[in-house]
Amino acid sequence: MTGSVEQATSQAHGRTHILHFLVRLPRSPHQVWSSLTSPEGLAAWFTPADVLQPRLGGTVTLRDLGTGRVTAWDVDRVAEYTVENGGRIRFHLERDGESGSALRFTHEFKGEVDMEQCWRTRFERLIAISGP
Repeated sequence: MTGSVEQATSQAHGRTHILHFLVRLPRSPHQVWSSLTSPEGLAAWFTPADVLQPRLGGTVTLRDLGTGRVTAWDVDRVAEYTVENGGRIRFHLERDGESGSALRFTHEFKGEVDMEQCWRTRFERLIAISGP
């Protein structure tokens, strides 16, 4: 299985934007989890996490987005970070076939910035480091 960024949708409600992606990865959710929930994993494809307390209510500081809280946490399945300048970022992993993962991603943020291409580029890096 190869990875792919299969779907992106965007909604706007005033200044609030909600961006959804479906990303297919060639590794199991267990193997992908640390790329979404550890400082080293996030730094490899997204942004450095200067602080990350891996638990519901834990503190998170994403270098490019600011400080906030872990607002959802279900090990090997859901990680959600809500940060001051970046909004709400949610990773939801599911098994996809025998050995792959489907990442359902949501980014809810305020502002006028078009984030779709930025996330697409990041997900291409995640796919590359998740390859067989």
